[in-house]
Amino acid sequence: MFALMSSWRASGEVRPVLPRFMRKPARMMHRLRLGAFESPPFAATGATAALFALTGLYGGLQGGHMDAVVAALTSRVGFAIEHVEVMGNVEVSEIDVLQQVGLDGWTSMVGFDVKEARQRIAELPWVEDVTVRKVYPATLDIAIVEKKPFAIWQQGSQLAVIEGNGEVIAPFSGGRHASLPMVIGRGANEKGPEFIAQVERVRGFQDRVRAYIRVADRRWDLRLDNGLTVKLPEVGAMEALQEASRLDAEYGLFSRDVTTVDMRVPGRLFVGLSPDAAKARQAVFEEMEELRKKGARI
Repeated sequence: MFALMSSWRASGEVRPVLPRFMRKPARMMHRLRLGAFESPPFAATGATAALFALTGLYGGLQGGHMDAVVAALTSRVGFAIEHVEVMGNVEVSEIDVLQQVGLDGWTSMVGFDVKEARQRIAELPWVEDVTVRKVYPATLDIAIVEKKPFAIWQQGSQLAVIEGNGEVIAPFSGGRHASLPMVIGRGANEKGPEFIAQVERVRGFQDRVRAYIRVADRRWDLRLDNGLTVKLPEVGAMEALQEASRLDAEYGLFSRDVTTVDMRVPGRLFVGLSPDAAKARQAVFEEMEELRKKGARI
């Protein structure tokens, strides 16, 4: 040992003393240089895979696609969204919800943006509110609060379902909404809800009105279930309605053979007869006229 160190000094070569943590890698590099190191099985394959992985990560970082890289990797190791649970929907179809979510079979739970999904689902006409929640490892929970239909609004030939505040929800397509009250005319969607609530408090009108007709956006006509139309004044509509209710209770006004009850003139009431009633009335007048001609006292 002393002789070896002397030979180093004699030759002028100085061997550096490495820190402890670098000695093992240095010995490995020395063995590689001498050809005495054997690589483990599949080392080349592993090194190639590592190279590709590092290259992909570097490219993702440089190109700003790191989120997409993470999503692709995590979806293929067991974090792809496999189940979607939709709750609270009656009017909204699950197919529409899934289309708004935009899953492709490999969408990763890790990179999925629930805020963006909520915004897309909220664009559906019937959705009032929605929550989207991740349930790891592979389930998406979607809870929907739907808008409440109040009436059907007709303007011209267009029919739409509206909320209690008059806002349009969606076009009317029949089905379960056919039993809703109908409001007709310009402005009926906005003024209808409050007016309907007032009418339903008047005796004799509960569940009898089939249509609330807004005339020139100034006053209302009511179409009853037997086809009778009650024409209300622009001012004092509820007072007129109360009077009509009293007349119906005392004289059966709405059950008579009439088509219209006109209350637009304050303190007066006009009725329109049905065709059969008008014909019968005309026949009575003609008979009375014949009797007068014959000298009968009437």
